[in-house]
Amino acid sequence: MNYNDFTIFDGALGTELIRLGMKPGELPELYNFTRPELIKEIHKSYLSAGAQVITANTFGANRKKLEGKADVRETVFAAVNSAREAGARKVALDIGPIGSMLAPLGTLSFDEAYGMFSEVVKAGEDAGADIALIETMSDLLEAKAALLAVKENSRMPAFVTMTFDSTGRTFLGVTPEIAAITLSSLGADAVGINCSLGPHDMKPLVDKMLEYATVPVMVQPNAGLPRVENGETVYDVSPEEFSDCACEMAKNGVLILGGCCGTTPMHIALLKEKLGKLKPVKREIKRVTAFTSGQKAVISTGNVAVIGERINPTGKKKIKEALRSGDFDYIASEAVNQAQAGADILDVNAGLPEIDEAKTLESLVTKLQAVTHLPLQIDSADPVAVERAVRVYCGKPIINSVNGKEESLASVLPIAKKYGAAVVGLTLDENGIPDNAEERVRIAQKIISRAERLGIPREDVLIDCLVMTVSTNQDMAKETLKAVRLVSEKTGVKTVLGVSNVSFGLPEREVINSAFLSAALSAGLTFPILNPMSERYMDAVAAHRVISGEDAGCADYIAAYSNLPVQEKQIAREETKQDITSIVLSGKKNLITDAVKRELEILPVMDVINFRLIPAINAAGDKFQKGEFFLPQLLLSAETVKIGFDVIKDSVPQSDIEGKGKILLATVKGDIHDIGKNIVKMLLTNYGYEVIDLGKDVAPERIAEEAVRQDIKLVGLSALMTTTVKSIEETVTALRRAGSDAKVMAGGAVLNEEYAKLVGADFYAKDAAEAAKIAGTVL
Repeated sequence: MNYNDFTIFDGALGTELIRLGMKPGELPELYNFTRPELIKEIHKSYLSAGAQVITANTFGANRKKLEGKADVRETVFAAVNSAREAGARKVALDIGPIGSMLAPLGTLSFDEAYGMFSEVVKAGEDAGADIALIETMSDLLEAKAALLAVKENSRMPAFVTMTFDSTGRTFLGVTPEIAAITLSSLGADAVGINCSLGPHDMKPLVDKMLEYATVPVMVQPNAGLPRVENGETVYDVSPEEFSDCACEMAKNGVLILGGCCGTTPMHIALLKEKLGKLKPVKREIKRVTAFTSGQKAVISTGNVAVIGERINPTGKKKIKEALRSGDFDYIASEAVNQAQAGADILDVNAGLPEIDEAKTLESLVTKLQAVTHLPLQIDSADPVAVERAVRVYCGKPIINSVNGKEESLASVLPIAKKYGAAVVGLTLDENGIPDNAEERVRIAQKIISRAERLGIPREDVLIDCLVMTVSTNQDMAKETLKAVRLVSEKTGVKTVLGVSNVSFGLPEREVINSAFLSAALSAGLTFPILNPMSERYMDAVAAHRVISGEDAGCADYIAAYSNLPVQEKQIAREETKQDITSIVLSGKKNLITDAVKRELEILPVMDVINFRLIPAINAAGDKFQKGEFFLPQLLLSAETVKIGFDVIKDSVPQSDIEGKGKILLATVKGDIHDIGKNIVKMLLTNYGYEVIDLGKDVAPERIAEEAVRQDIKLVGLSALMTTTVKSIEETVTALRRAGSDAKVMAGGAVLNEEYAKLVGADFYAKDAAEAAKIAGTVL
């Protein structure tokens, strides 16, 4: 590929197949066998329009979506061959989502997803595809699994595009910045956005991606939003409007362009014509020190970010017990506590000699990603454990740590490079920790140089100048502070320090630690590792942010301290007493059982349900709809409430609990995606409703029959694909024909309010929280 010129991909395949007669529910991938001439005809139309890359008909060609209908390898070969026979010089292997959620939110493991993607990739490589196009991804971890499958099983360049909704995030909370930083660091050859939005709505999100991507940026917008007109699905952005807006994105630095749902050969032809009058823009790549989770990016421009130190078994009996037993709820609550106390990043250490550290650290990282949106620092001296953990991590983590020893450099830096992680460099080598600052700087420079030689950018190296205890050698504290200042001045990289080490062996350690922290921050320390539950430490950080000018207008300081007496601050930090709502919102599953039992001692059963549990999950839903919570946090709150309901069921006679009503859910005929439906099911179940789940690819007649038989008053229908939206209309018709008076709510990526009403639904459920509100209205 020539990354100094525009590259033009083709447009939509699915909506073109619908226009040419594909019936609702048919799998486009099967047309590679049953209607290959039709597939070639569409490919030829895009080639005639000027497309330089033809996307093979393999979007859903994975084992799960094809199950029993076709062989993955044969499907991929047939699709790539059709593109070649149509005249394509460059063919992209199209890799779409698997259709199931990955752990910790779903049941599909990272390794299972990786295995499915690898099958597709190996087939594409053998079939002669030129590019792997990983597209329409909402889950950053799934995108990572697909990207690693490409990098580890082929020589194809990998282009990765995510799909965002009107909030500017994917439904799992990923932003364009997070995607750009993470996927660029992981080694994607291009990153970008496709589907879901039209070009006008996509443009501001593309601008954010352009700001942080270090590789070429790709866009494939929809031709606007779908609507029904004379019984047909149409899109509202014309080729003229589409190409004009796409060219504006090209002027801002986008290099790879094409179309998604609703675009036609005419859209691509006009795009090609207008791009021919433009010259590619050479972007200035922004080099930043940044770390991400699936929902949060910590981007350092010199500002201080706190790394919470409490997930570490050293000196912590409860964490040791939790690591030994594999019961991570207590550790999860520690993560939540640190986040609430103001930590920006969490250090995660599972180093106990008597356990399988690699397995435990991997499981712990997976667990923590379900309870906190903060980026993680993977802390281990075992390279095997480090790699296991960073492989399943959703985002760009920090690895703690590497040092100046040859063995360490050779084993840790390649892991950081492969997985796009930042790395902490300890200023020690084969001779130990130097006594003077200058020698520590020399080791720091050695680590930075080796990292850069391996392709790890300087901004991804953090230097820890190492804190020694003053109880044994007081001069060492001064040398550490001097080293921090020199590293900052001479190398320009950010610095890390484990602050509490300075006071070992002394009484009232917080006094020493907080004073040393203030001195280190003044010397240029960027990332202090400390206990964020300590009021004294966080006060020092807050004061520094004011004095350094980082807290503009002292706004954060004033908000935090103006009307909060010392005693109240202490209570807020310690969270000595938590009600059910605060427990649910923080997802502290280990506390909900006792809290519900306490309430049952003083309140009737239904009062505990209606005035404690339901308001708590409603509060979580409200935060989700305001953008303060993302799907992982919402589901964690839902799981916490479910434990509360289970306590009630186990504690009182079933006759004392009033049922809230039945809801029937199904993914409509022809659609094999059940992610959205399963999320809705989980939330509604935790609200106390009885949910009858008919599964996926369910015929209208089956839904109608079950609704009548069980006297269902609310039916929820899910459709993710444009090709299956008509099945919603057919299902509504079947319900009415069968005599059901059930209200129907519909949801899915291709729907909007207007479109849902046009196909006969009574309600549009844009997400699970909205579905719960609809259920409350109807039932």
